[in-house]
Amino acid sequence: MKVTARPVLPLFRFALVGLVLLSGGWVHLGSGMDVTVPPHLIKLNGTSVKLTCTFNSCYEVNNKHFSLNWTYQECENCTEELFVQFRNRVIFSRTEPFWGRVEWSGNLVKNDVSITIHNIQSSDDGFYKCYVLNPPDRHKGLGIIQLSVVTEVDPEHHSIVAVIIGATVGGLLAVLILSLVVVKCVRRKKKLDNQSEEHKTEEEGKTDGEGNEEGKEKRH
Repeated sequence: MKVTARPVLPLFRFALVGLVLLSGGWVHLGSGMDVTVPPHLIKLNGTSVKLTCTFNSCYEVNNKHFSLNWTYQECENCTEELFVQFRNRVIFSRTEPFWGRVEWSGNLVKNDVSITIHNIQSSDDGFYKCYVLNPPDRHKGLGIIQLSVVTEVDPEHHSIVAVIIGATVGGLLAVLILSLVVVKCVRRKKKLDNQSEEHKTEEEGKTDGEGNEEGKEKRH
């Protein structure tokens, strides 16, 4: 039996490279947090806005260890205000201006920690930050959403709506006109067919009459 010895040196080199990467911080074991949010939202005053925040993690969510913070920041240099958190359950802070207007719209099974704010006002303009930590992940994931509240719809939006409505009405009119043309053509063709049949009947009647007259002349 022939035994083949495998070189140990290449395996040692790979192990050494791995240790160098770990020590240098290039690879983080247990730090796979990736948070996804829309960077900028524009909503109409008095409506509701959904702040969507989802995350990817190397580990399944455990409610006992999972933590979430939603904070509001009026400006980039302003203090952050905590108004929603998750500690075994969703907790809404009993503070203004969000108390009574925030609704949980997430699903931890789907790694979704979204919230909805109702009856938004101009004072709700600012930055909304979604902090997520799912141990054994060691680093928090962060998503930042800038919300702009407007008092009226952009005229460009009105023009787009007008174009859509115009195109819809125009399409319906085109279908209606086409239908009328088809009906008119069918009726006209039917009329011509009837006239052709009547003309054919008249010709046959004339032919029969002429034949009868010729027969009578031959008898005489």
